[in-house]
Amino acid sequence: MMVILFIAAYFALINLIAFALMGIDKRKAIKGAFRIPEATLFIIAIIGGSIGAIAGMYTFRHKTRHFKFVYGMPAILIIQILLIVLLFYSPIELITM
Repeated sequence: MMVILFIAAYFALINLIAFALMGIDKRKAIKGAFRIPEATLFIIAIIGGSIGAIAGMYTFRHKTRHFKFVYGMPAILIIQILLIVLLFYSPIELITM
């Protein structure tokens, strides 16, 4: 039970960070300040923050004209969903309690 709680807390935190980074980067873009690298935004999405990144993109209207974000972020999310489904339906017991 603690493992599930830890995983849920991790995904909640990483998605909040991804959402916030999109907002921060948008604000910096408007002000002409030093920006958050695109690689950082993608890394945060890859390590579990894809939902927060997508939500941030459309909430802040940021990076919505960039092909690699419009199609890349949902692609990352789809791959993550597929990996989770494969993990749950795997015949091998990965976590023993």
